[in-house]
Amino acid sequence: MRYITLLFAAFALSFTYTSTQAQDSTFDLERIRDATVFVMQAQIVSDDMLVTCVGSGTIVNRSGLVLTNAHNTLSNEACPGDVLIIAFAAQAGEAPIPRYRAEIVQVNAGLDLALLRINRQFDGRLIEEGALALPFVELAESTQINLDDTISIVGYPGIGDDPVAIERGTVSGLAFEPSGTGPAWIRTRAEIPGTMTGGGAYNQAGQLIGIPTTAPSRNPETGVNCLPIQDTNNDGLVNTIDNCIPTGTFINSLRPATYARPLLRAASLGLTVDTPTQPQTRSQISGSPTFRRLYFAPSVNEAGMPTTVISQLPTGSNSLYLFFDYDNMTPETVYELRVTTDGIPNQTFSLAPVRWSGGERGLWYIGSEDQTWPNGVYDFTLFADGRTAGNARLVIGGAAEPIPTFSNIVFGIVNNQGTPLGNGFVLPAGNIANARFIFRNIEVGTPWTAIWYFNGTELARTQNNWSEIDGTSGAKTIQIEDPGGLPPGTYRLELYIDGRLSATSDFIIGGAQLGVFPEIFTDVHFVSASSPSEASTAVAVSSFPSSIDTLYGVFGWQQLAPGTLWTLRLTVDNNIFFEQTTPWSNVDSGINYLVRVNSTDGIPDGTYDLDLLINNVPLASTTAQVGIGQLPIDRFAVVEGLQLRGQIYDSATGMGIPEISIVLLTEDYSVGDFEWRQDQIYATAQTDRNGFFHLDRLLEFETPYSVIIAAQGYLPITADGFEVLPDTPNPLDLVIPLTRG
Repeated sequence: MRYITLLFAAFALSFTYTSTQAQDSTFDLERIRDATVFVMQAQIVSDDMLVTCVGSGTIVNRSGLVLTNAHNTLSNEACPGDVLIIAFAAQAGEAPIPRYRAEIVQVNAGLDLALLRINRQFDGRLIEEGALALPFVELAESTQINLDDTISIVGYPGIGDDPVAIERGTVSGLAFEPSGTGPAWIRTRAEIPGTMTGGGAYNQAGQLIGIPTTAPSRNPETGVNCLPIQDTNNDGLVNTIDNCIPTGTFINSLRPATYARPLLRAASLGLTVDTPTQPQTRSQISGSPTFRRLYFAPSVNEAGMPTTVISQLPTGSNSLYLFFDYDNMTPETVYELRVTTDGIPNQTFSLAPVRWSGGERGLWYIGSEDQTWPNGVYDFTLFADGRTAGNARLVIGGAAEPIPTFSNIVFGIVNNQGTPLGNGFVLPAGNIANARFIFRNIEVGTPWTAIWYFNGTELARTQNNWSEIDGTSGAKTIQIEDPGGLPPGTYRLELYIDGRLSATSDFIIGGAQLGVFPEIFTDVHFVSASSPSEASTAVAVSSFPSSIDTLYGVFGWQQLAPGTLWTLRLTVDNNIFFEQTTPWSNVDSGINYLVRVNSTDGIPDGTYDLDLLINNVPLASTTAQVGIGQLPIDRFAVVEGLQLRGQIYDSATGMGIPEISIVLLTEDYSVGDFEWRQDQIYATAQTDRNGFFHLDRLLEFETPYSVIIAAQGYLPITADGFEVLPDTPNPLDLVIPLTRG
C-alpha cells in the first residue's frame, strides 16, 4: 500500500458519474463477488502445506467473519487438516490467491454450518482485532423465499484454479425437517458443482438467502468423489495414489441463511457457550447407519409428530412428509433422499447428499408444504454413506375417498369427561398414560389394534373390534397402566385399522406431577460467579452489572431418562444466539446443571433468556438483565444505504492507478481532525490493479462524511461534507482523476 503523510490541501473532491459499470440498483454483483472466498483446510507436514478439503465461503461481517460449511472446516476423517486458509481473487475472472488464515469461532456440525474469523495473515502474522474492513453481504430472512423465486448462486466451482462462478436458477421447493423452525432446505434447479458447497445463494435484492450444501462420501465401496491436486507422496507425480480432495456431487439444496443467524449473533457479540458440569459420554454406536419403519403423513403437529399415516394421496395434494426411524448416525454420516416418479428421477423432491443433523437415534421426517405433487407412482429411497438404507412407495392420484382413519393423537392426564389435559406430548411420571385420537369412517366390527412401546420395546397390545358405542366418527381415549409406575423415557403408540398403520406418535414421560403438567427442570436461574463450583452455590440473581464477563444458567432436573432428546436455547433481546438439541446424557435426577455464557470483552448489555424444551414443548425458563437490559444498538439490524464504488485513474495517461487508499471519516470529524485513528474512520477501500475500488460499508443517506484520497506521487484529494441522498443512483459509480504532483 502507498500510505503517505497526507498534505491536507484545500482541494475540492471532483466526482464524475459513469454509466459503464452501472448495474441493477438492488443486486450488487461486484460486492457479492468480493465477499466470496475460497476456503482451504490444510495440514502442515514438515515445511509443506497439504490441502485436505476445499469449499467456498462468504464474508458476512466487515471484520472478517466467514460463513461456510462445517464439514470442510472441522477436522474429521474425511478432512484431517488443522489449518484454515482464506483465499480471494485479486480481480474478477481470476483464480483465488491465499491471503489469510482463519479460526472457527462458531459451529453447528449438525446443520453443517461454521463461522470462521480471519485472524492471521497467510504467513502467520496476527491481525489486530478491528483492523480489517472487508466487503460483506447481509443475511436475508429465508422465510420470505417463495417457489419459483429467481436466485443466484455464487462460489468457486473448482479446486482452486477457477474464478468465482455465478449460477442462475429458481427455487424449486422447500424441504422441512425437525431441525428448526421454517424450511430446513431450499431446493433449486440450478446446476451447482459440489465444490461450490459453502458458498452463497442470493435473492434479487443481493441478500444471502442460503448456503449451497453437499457432503462427499469417502466410502470406497460406494465410490469416492475425490481429486488429487498435490504430490503428497513426493514421487514427482500427481495421480490417484496421492491424497485427494473430496469434492462431492451436484448440489440441489441450500441451507437457509436463517439457520446461521444464531452463529452470527454469538460471534458478533463475542459470546461462547459451554456446559462445564455435563459429563463427557462416549458414543454407543455399534453398527452401520440404518433407516427403518418408513411411512408417509400429510402433515405434522406442533411436536413434530405425524397427524395421521397414509398409503396414498389424492390428486392436487400439496403437502407430504416421509417419516422414518434411524439408528447409529453421527454428524459425519452422509445421507441422501432420491425420489423417482414413474421410474424417472425427480430432482424437485430429492435431497442431494448432506451431513446428518438428527443425532444418533430417534424419529425423523423430511417433507414439503404448499407445493403440488403431480400424479404418479413415487419411490423414495434413503441412502446412508452411499448405501441404500430404506425405501418406500406412494401413489398420488384419483379422488379423495372416505376411508377409515385415526389421527391427531395427544397424550395427558384425563379430566372427568375423559379429555387429556396438559401439553399433549410430555407427561409427568405416574401409573397411567392416556391417549386421545380422532377417528373417522370406522364401521362397527372393524378390527383395530393399539400397541404401546417403551424405549423401542413393545410394552402392551390390545386388539378389538370397533364398538357400536364409539360411533363412526368422533374422538376416543385409551390408556396404558402400570401399578408399579411407568418409568421415565420415550414412549410410542401405534394405532392400526384392520392391520394397516393409521396413526402413530411418540411422547415422553418424566418429572414430578405438577397438576397436569410435568416438572422436569427445577430451580432455573442465572448467577454470576468466577468458577463452576462457585456458580453451584451462588444466590440466584435477575439483574447484573455491565462489568461481568461470565454468566451462568443453573437448574436441577428430576426423572429425566438418559437418551431423552432435550433442547437448550439462549436468547438475548429475543434473538437466539445458541440452540442445541441433544440426548440427555446425565443421571436421571440431580442439581446444579450449569450453562456458561462467556465473553472476554464482557457480556453485552441485554435481556437474556434460558429456555428448556422437550419434544418442542417449553418446560422451563428464566430471565436476567445485564446492564441496561437492552443492547445499546440494534446489532442485528439490516443496514440500508448506498454502495459507493468506482475507478481512480491518472489524469495524464487515463490508466487506472492501483493501491490508492480511499478513507471516509465519520460525521464527527473533518479532514483537519484526522489522526489515522480507527474510531475516526467510517469506511475504507483500496484500488485494485486497474484502479477500481469498492467501499467496504454502505453510506447512510443525508449524512456528511469527510473524504481523503491520496497516493505517493499524486496530489491528494480531500473534502468535507460529502453526502448522498435517497434518490442518488445506487450503487454510485464514480470516476476520479488524480494529477501527478
